[in-house]
This record gives sequence, C-alpha cells and structure tokens, in this order.
Amino acid sequence: MKYLTLVVPCYNSEAYMERCIDSLLVGGSDVEIIIVDDGSTDWTGEIADDYVRNYPDIVKVVHKENGGHGSGVNTGMELASGLYFKVVDSDDWLNEQAYRRLLAQIRAFCKDRSQGMEEAVPDLFVCNYVYDHCEEGTSHTVDFKNVFPTERLCTWDEMGHFSVSQYLVMHALIYRTALLHKVGLRLPEHTFYVDNLFAVKPLIYVEKIYYMDLDLYHYFLGRDDQSVNENVLMKRIDQHIKVTKLVAACVKPEQEREISPKLRSYLCRNLSVMMAISSVHLLLSDSGEARRKREALWQDMRCLDQGLYFKLRYRALSGLTYLPGRLGECLTLSGYRAARRLYRFQ
Repeated sequence: MKYLTLVVPCYNSEAYMERCIDSLLVGGSDVEIIIVDDGSTDWTGEIADDYVRNYPDIVKVVHKENGGHGSGVNTGMELASGLYFKVVDSDDWLNEQAYRRLLAQIRAFCKDRSQGMEEAVPDLFVCNYVYDHCEEGTSHTVDFKNVFPTERLCTWDEMGHFSVSQYLVMHALIYRTALLHKVGLRLPEHTFYVDNLFAVKPLIYVEKIYYMDLDLYHYFLGRDDQSVNENVLMKRIDQHIKVTKLVAACVKPEQEREISPKLRSYLCRNLSVMMAISSVHLLLSDSGEARRKREALWQDMRCLDQGLYFKLRYRALSGLTYLPGRLGECLTLSGYRAARRLYRFQ
C-alpha cells in the first residue's frame, strides 16, 4: 500500500526540482511521487525520467502538453493510488524529520482502519508551513496551534480563531485521496492561483481533521517570476479574478450539504482576502479598464448572493479595499503597502 501520493507539477523546473524530489524520496516505499512534466522545454523531462529509472517503485512521470499548474494537479489526482494526497511545487521541499513523523502517523491510522475503525481515519491532515526568503536568509513559520487541538482528531466545531496571517493554504493540507475523488475536484487549466480552489472546495466535505505541529512544508520565496510577485499578479489579474469567483461559488450559503458555522465563517474570511487581493491589484494597475473590472467583480459578488456581498463589503477586510472615491483608493493603497511591509508578502 502507498500511504501518501505526492504530486510535483513541473514546468521548466530543471534549476531546482531535484532539491524538491530528493526531499520526497525520504518517504521510501510508503509513498508514490508523481512528477508531471507540463510541456517543459528545458531538461525537466529528462531529469524526471532519471528519477524513474533510479527509483522505479517510488517515482512515476507523466509527460504532457502544457496545461498549467491546475492541469498538473488534475493529472496527479487521476493517477493517485496513495491513501492521502499532497501537492508539492517543484521549487519547494519537505522537512525530513517532519515528513517521517507524518508518515508514521498515517501508518498508525491505516492500522486502525485495517482493524475496522474506519471512523478513526481523518479526512484531512494539517501541518505547518514555512515561508523561506532564501535570498535574504530568513524564514517565517505559519502554525495552527491556536486553531486546532494538536494530534487529536477533531471537527470544525472545535476549531479556534485564525489570526490575520493564518490560512489553510495548499502547503498546509494533506487530503484523503478518496475525498478528493468524491468531491470531483477539477482545477481550471492555463490558470494561475488555482491552489486557492484546491484549498477551499474539498474543505466543505471534510469532517475529521488531524493537526500535527510540524514545520513540514518549505515554501520558497524570492524568484521574480513567481505568481505571488506583485508585478506578476498585476499581469495575471484576470486569472486571479476567475479563481476568486470560483471560490465564491463554493462559499455562498446555498450548499448541497450543511457545514459548520465556524467553517463557513473561515471560508468567508478567506474569500474576503481573495477579494481584497483582486481589488488592490486592480487599483495598482491604475487604468480605467482595471477600475471597470474592479466594479464588475463586486457587482458579480452582489449577484451571486446578497448576504455574502454584504459581509464582504461591510463586515470584512475586503470592504476596506473598496472604499469610494479617489480618497478611498488612496487609503486602500496606503493600507496595502503598510500591510506588505508588516507581513512581508511579495
């Protein structure tokens, strides 16, 4: 049995993918590593093939036409045979000690499952992640000790309050593979920022959570071409808006199943941040077209659900990024720049 599937979407990743994959090989025969070569034009495909030759029982590779990060994740979900599923971007890596502890806990749960205790198996593992500003030699860890009980199965009703910098981003999440298949999650192709959808839509179906206070995932920051870079995001703002609307459709109250009020509150807060990011970067573009897109985005939220719009507009962070008039725009941008310095996002 493979306890964990690790999917590594790669596009022209020759300069850094080996650090990522070498960190995953520590899992040995307990894991499968699926490298998705997404139409690379450098030596990415050849490097991936070398790993398959050297580790045929652990590594698989798929060579495909370019479809973007979401397409790579979709391919990994289709092929995954592990009990749990995690995406690791090709410029990131896992901490060895934390990785081993996670796998040991998954094995323990699998033992319970084999003894007929299916209800004892979590739908979601949550671990800490580390922002590594490698060029500066600094790092910052995001943990969830104030949000979830440590190393105990819990539900959303037991969840605490998130601080301003805490979010359940893709780097923190290890989903049960069967749950992803049940949800039928498909990420848009040729679209950046789809990790936001991956980190939201399945949560609605998660019932049991297990948090481990481990600094597992190392997220590299510093490349000029990263999608979170301010200038890059401004150029790809239409894609961010697209994903924001897809996330909003997951958050609106009329769902096919009831969810915990605490989870709904978190999802609204997460959507608020996405709306704020879109609003601010449209302002940064400083054009009439961008301002029209900003207005259209907010009107789309109003049309989607009036109650949700009211929360986003008047009771959440996003409302502070949609202040009226030129003075409101100046206040929005001043607040954004202050937050950027304080929290050191790109």
